[in-house]
Amino acid sequence: MDMAMTASLIMFVGVVFLLVIGAPIAISVGIASFAAMNMILPSAGAMTTSAQRMFVGLDSFALLAIPFFILAGNIMNNGGIAIRLINFSKIISGFFPGSLAQTNVVSNMLFGSISGSGVASAAAVGGIMSPIQKKEGYDVRYSTAVNIASAPTGMLIPPSNTLIVYATVAGSVSVSALFLGGYLPGILWGLSVMIVAAIMAKRKGYIAKNRMTLQECTKVTLDAIPSMSLIVVVIGGILGGIFTATEASAIAVVYSLVLSFCYRSLKISDLPNIFLNTAKMASIVIFMLGTSSIMSWVMAFTQIPGMIADGLLSLTDNPIIILLIINLVLLFIGTFMDPTPAVLIFTPIFLPICMNLGMDPVQFGILLVFNLSLGTITPPVGPILFTGCRVSGISIDSVVKTLLPFFLVIFMVLMMVTYIPAVSMAIPQMMGLVN
Repeated sequence: MDMAMTASLIMFVGVVFLLVIGAPIAISVGIASFAAMNMILPSAGAMTTSAQRMFVGLDSFALLAIPFFILAGNIMNNGGIAIRLINFSKIISGFFPGSLAQTNVVSNMLFGSISGSGVASAAAVGGIMSPIQKKEGYDVRYSTAVNIASAPTGMLIPPSNTLIVYATVAGSVSVSALFLGGYLPGILWGLSVMIVAAIMAKRKGYIAKNRMTLQECTKVTLDAIPSMSLIVVVIGGILGGIFTATEASAIAVVYSLVLSFCYRSLKISDLPNIFLNTAKMASIVIFMLGTSSIMSWVMAFTQIPGMIADGLLSLTDNPIIILLIINLVLLFIGTFMDPTPAVLIFTPIFLPICMNLGMDPVQFGILLVFNLSLGTITPPVGPILFTGCRVSGISIDSVVKTLLPFFLVIFMVLMMVTYIPAVSMAIPQMMGLVN
């Protein structure tokens, strides 16, 4: 076994071992990658190169968008925006079977697209909707499953921090194109959940109640317009060339802050705690980016992506089978690894393979994030699964069976994203962002 193979083996075994004994992901990746680099370079050179790679990996203007979007999401969680979006969602979904559950789905799509966080959606929207649905006689397993299944849509519908991380790792991939590419898959995800929720609601006898009058609809819509306008401001500004995605993230912070103060749902005394929580969340992501840059260097030096590609091609040369295998691997990884480190680790491995098959980097980015988003609602680790169950006050075991039909339809949408390029590419192409 040559030095490169030995180094790559040490790196991957080291990561797995450190994760098993409970080390944080960023620490596991950093230590294992540094150990592998010591097999390749002299100790002094390995230390210098590791430090350089960490700083080079973080030397990106686009990465500033991550802490700003996280801050904007935290402000929204405390700023009274969720309840206004929920009230507006009732207008859209109030006439479907299981209207409260349908409202939950639409609210998650709206709130998730504004906050960019599936966990925040599951907590904020689920925390409001769960008691209401329980009072109306909804089965808590059903309402919890609907909340969990629809919460990840915000990781695809822009703005999305995970897509920003992917754009940074992948290189010359337009954040704007990724944002637009996530719209249709995210909406299809939400619609598929609504269809299953409606079928299940009809069987359970959950019918629409207390439909809103025209006057109520008008009042609720006017109340929600300022909150929903954030999407127009952020995405419209990016597409219109008025500002970059990074500048848009800062504008999102200012907009959400002003709006929350206008709603009188946020106090100045709340800000220090919000800033502290944002710093903690952002530092975790940024540190992961830094240590994963060391791993990326080792993988490039040892030609791991090429070896994996050769291994896949030795199994089959059928692009359909290769893409299916990649999906299954990513789905498995997503069940125990958070999306951000998974994007950092597996983008350099699978992106070259998919590009050789003729897939555009934008389509692969949406495919990657879709897979990992599905992992957030899948046992055993799924953070959205855990958050949704905690909000409803039930165990994970009791809701998994109810989630199975939702998994099936979401997987069907994933196959559409994989094998029908237009699902993720049509809107970016229409706007002239990709060829």
